[in-house]
Amino acid sequence: MAVHLSSGDIDRQLEQLKRCELIKESEVKALCAKAREILSEEENVLRISPPVTVCGDIHGQFYDLKELFKIGDDCPETNYLFMGDYVDRGFYSVETFLYLLLLKVRYPDRINLIRGNHESRQITQVYGFYDECLRKFGSVNVWRYCTEIFDQLALTAVIDNQLFAVHGGLSPSIETIDKITTDINRFQEVPHDGPMCDLMWSDPEEIEGWGISPRGAGFLFGKTATQKWNETNNLKCILRAHQLVMEGYKYMFNEGLVTVWSAPNYCYRCGNVAAILELDENLNRSFKIFEAAPAVRTFFACFVGLFWEGEGTEPWKRKRGDKEAEE
Repeated sequence: MAVHLSSGDIDRQLEQLKRCELIKESEVKALCAKAREILSEEENVLRISPPVTVCGDIHGQFYDLKELFKIGDDCPETNYLFMGDYVDRGFYSVETFLYLLLLKVRYPDRINLIRGNHESRQITQVYGFYDECLRKFGSVNVWRYCTEIFDQLALTAVIDNQLFAVHGGLSPSIETIDKITTDINRFQEVPHDGPMCDLMWSDPEEIEGWGISPRGAGFLFGKTATQKWNETNNLKCILRAHQLVMEGYKYMFNEGLVTVWSAPNYCYRCGNVAAILELDENLNRSFKIFEAAPAVRTFFACFVGLFWEGEGTEPWKRKRGDKEAEE
């Protein structure tokens, strides 16, 4: 049965979350049910028309997400594509993911969300989102609702048949975009290996061909692999996130690939700036650089974090596994 959420209810919840105030568990359940209806109808590969603004990792840095919307303009005035990793490490993963999900339900044609490697049950139990849901709601129900939505998220996007967007990178098992559509069942937990895993975990590297990833999942891929992918699929560039870039964005392989990172001062300590990529109707590219939210908010976030219970709730104090070696 179709779930009904009025635009008034959604707008009220958006305003509530914008103030960093949680919505009710029952409202989260209804939101996720409605979002599932919308996301389940999308293909593995989203087809997006420009103009569009492309964003990288957010990682629960909600006040910095608000800064992003200040410089990029609010949705629906701006058409957005987010490339995954909405949760973990930051102190406001719940608010971040629910806010973006509300925008998706309110304006389904003006914001698109693809899946990152952190949109995973296994990873979120290690890097903060599970603990945050338990702490803020007193049960794991909200975590379960959200992780079920993770399974619905699209894997990649193509913008105007010329730009390929993916969270991580390429897979040696996939030669064409059509194979992503026909050969992958995305409605599942992220596998430990295989093409779906590779799309979320792989990284570009200055090598020839393919290499073993130090993350323990996905692959390293070099210039020749990137060129072959772009030529085979008639693409100009790969857009991806997944790796911290101190300058906010980084081109590689003669501008055949660009990494976009949208979490400034990552983990409240790295000192990096963030970027979003604006594409106009002719796919002309313009990067907007932004810094972390005002210091008073960041201080408050870190102050609250000092009193969180549970092992490793401050992400940088956790013992990091191989899969997170470069992030």
